Amino acid sequence: MEPGFPEDAVEVGRVMGAWGVKGWIKVLPFADDPQALFSSKRWFVRPPEGPAPLPPGGWPALLRVSQAKAHGDGVVAGVHDLDDRSAAEALRGARLFVPRSSFPTAGDGEYYWVDLIGLSVVNREGQELGTVSGLLDTGAHSVLRVAPPAAPEPGVKPPDERLIPFVGAYVDSVDLPGRRIVVDWGLDY
Repeated sequence: MEPGFPEDAVEVGRVMGAWGVKGWIKVLPFADDPQALFSSKRWFVRPPEGPAPLPPGGWPALLRVSQAKAHGDGVVAGVHDLDDRSAAEALRGARLFVPRSSFPTAGDGEYYWVDLIGLSVVNREGQELGTVSGLLDTGAHSVLRVAPPAAPEPGVKPPDERLIPFVGAYVDSVDLPGRRIVVDWGLDY
C-alpha cells in the first residue's frame, strides 16, 4: 500500500456519476445501511477495475467530503475541490474506501460482513465446516457462504460450498477475537 492509504481500508461503494450541477457525486453504497460512508469525511479512491477514461489531472487519492446524505437507494456527497458537474462526472466508476477503524461500533449481536469473512466455521461437535468466504443477503436475513476445508486426504474431493443462514436458529456464537463461528450444522447437510 502506498503512504496515506489505510492498511484497514474497506471498499464501501462506487461513484455512479454526478448529482446536480455543483460538483456533487452520486455513490452506490455496498451496504443497505451506508453508515460507513457517513462515518468518515475522508474517502480514499481507487480507479475502476478495467479500462476507464483518466479524469483530468488523474485519479485523486482522497476525496474530502463536506457533506453526505442518503438519497433514494444511494448516497449523494459534496466534495471539497470538486466544483462542477464535469469534474464530478469524471469520477464515474471510482472505487471508494474508508478505514475499518472509522466504522460506527456495531450493536450487540450485530456484525459487519467484512469482519466475518475469513472466520473458521465449526459445528457443535467441533468438526470443521470451512471458512466464511462471503455472505449473501436474501432480504429476510444474511447467509454465510462457507468454503470447504482442504481435502482431508490426497484424491478425496472436499465437500461443496455450504450456505448457512446467519440466524440464531443455526448460529450459536461468533468469536471475532478467536476468529471462529460455532453453528448447529451437520457435516452431511
